[in-house]
Amino acid sequence: MNDNHIVASFDRDLESIQATMVKMGGLVEQALADAAQALRTRDDALAEKVRVGDKVIDDLDLLIKSDAARLLALRAPTAKDLRLVLAVMEISSHLERCGDYAKNIAKRTIAMSGAGAIGGTLSDMARMSAFVESMVRESLDAFIQRDPAKAAEIIARDAEADQIYNTLFRSFLTHMMEDHKNITVGMHLHFIAKNIERVGDHATGIAEQTIYAVTGALPEDDRPKQDNTTSAIMESGQ
Repeated sequence: MNDNHIVASFDRDLESIQATMVKMGGLVEQALADAAQALRTRDDALAEKVRVGDKVIDDLDLLIKSDAARLLALRAPTAKDLRLVLAVMEISSHLERCGDYAKNIAKRTIAMSGAGAIGGTLSDMARMSAFVESMVRESLDAFIQRDPAKAAEIIARDAEADQIYNTLFRSFLTHMMEDHKNITVGMHLHFIAKNIERVGDHATGIAEQTIYAVTGALPEDDRPKQDNTTSAIMESGQ
């Protein structure tokens, strides 16, 4: 009976922590969507809302880490239960970083206030944002459903996010080389695109934690990054 009580208490505590993580994930998804909309519509007020709202995401990350550490200390879970707690802590860290990137996008959007756009890059960046937002949302769904197959599909999609970023980077570079007046806004847009690409990396990290929680093993890191912007810079200097 005592063992059953301990198991039930652990399950309740873990469910509470996961509920906080789901809430945090929802806020991160909204922050990313709002940051993308603020960039597309040049809405400084919405961008400021994203910037200020990041503190709530940070506070939830701290709460999750604190509750998870207490759960580990009091319940001393073993095997699969331990992996679940550790995975939740790692996922919380990934979500916190995604929130930071949304904030960074918002800050650069405000910094570009009044500046003109470059070609059709904003629509391309909106497509990239929507793509990585779906990666974050589906990676969280995969964890909640304990679905390693779905998680593996999300990991495979990160290469496409990298390719979209590479295409954008080359476009920014071309516009900046053709007209030096594009350099300032081009640099801001490049860093925004890089932030979006990094969100995709963290969505991949969340998916990897799902595989770890279910199987006990992380995927082998044999997936080459598709970021070839360094070579593009070298080519432009020749």
